[in-house]
Amino acid sequence: MNYKSISDLNRDVKRWIAELPEVDLVAGIPRSGLLAANLIALYLNLPLTDVEGLCEGRVIQSGQRCGRRPDFSKRMRVLVVDDSVSSGRTMTRVRERLERAGLPHDIRYAAVYITPEGSKYVDYWYEVVDLPRVFEWNVMHHDILANSCVDLDGVLCRDPTEEENDDGERYVSFIKSVKPLFRPTKPIGYIVTCRLEKYRELTEDWLRRHGIRYNRLVMLDLPDKETRQRLNIHAEFKAQVYEETGAELFIESSLQPVSYTHLRAHETSLHLVCRLL
Repeated sequence: MNYKSISDLNRDVKRWIAELPEVDLVAGIPRSGLLAANLIALYLNLPLTDVEGLCEGRVIQSGQRCGRRPDFSKRMRVLVVDDSVSSGRTMTRVRERLERAGLPHDIRYAAVYITPEGSKYVDYWYEVVDLPRVFEWNVMHHDILANSCVDLDGVLCRDPTEEENDDGERYVSFIKSVKPLFRPTKPIGYIVTCRLEKYRELTEDWLRRHGIRYNRLVMLDLPDKETRQRLNIHAEFKAQVYEETGAELFIESSLQPVSYTHLRAHETSLHLVCRLL
């Protein structure tokens, strides 16, 4: 499994811009392509638009630092950007859309990441990242979630504070009232949490109220917080579930609890346990 975080994307774009041609306007392909396009436009201090904006002759409003105002009536050098290209379907549709628009501009196409087959759909790319792959910015809306383990506290919601984590009334209040950090749009295969089994009903109610779909909720079956702290089996517990489920990915809020030394699934485990935050 190949994984790219938002930090990776930012680093790679900064390295890539020196290789890109001089352009007058950057156009992002919605939605993920706008993230990469915005980074390029910011670093090069260029105006930014999306595909439809390019066709309609408008830019995304910018602050005073971007002093260049594009003149859509004149021929401009335009870079159309997506975050990635795999099958090429999206990039092909965009090319066809812009060709139908009959624009006078010199339009080039680019993607930060491509598959080996993706090079024929773009003029510029930064890195070949083959399948299977997953990106931090869209993993919560990706079909891979169906065969993934996902931590709860620190991923789907924030961690409780020391005061809230009292294994009593304040912890119950936390479970009931904490706001989601992410609302996945795809069903999760396995929510794996070191919350205690006695909080299952409250946790299931919270997940239901916030529309978070899942196949299994795996909780730590110990009597109380004191026992959990004394045994200190957080890493072993999550690693065991990871191995037993055969999941492709474990999305964990902290790299420390799920130590890589506990993950024995196969050689690519280091790529499968990805720090989301």
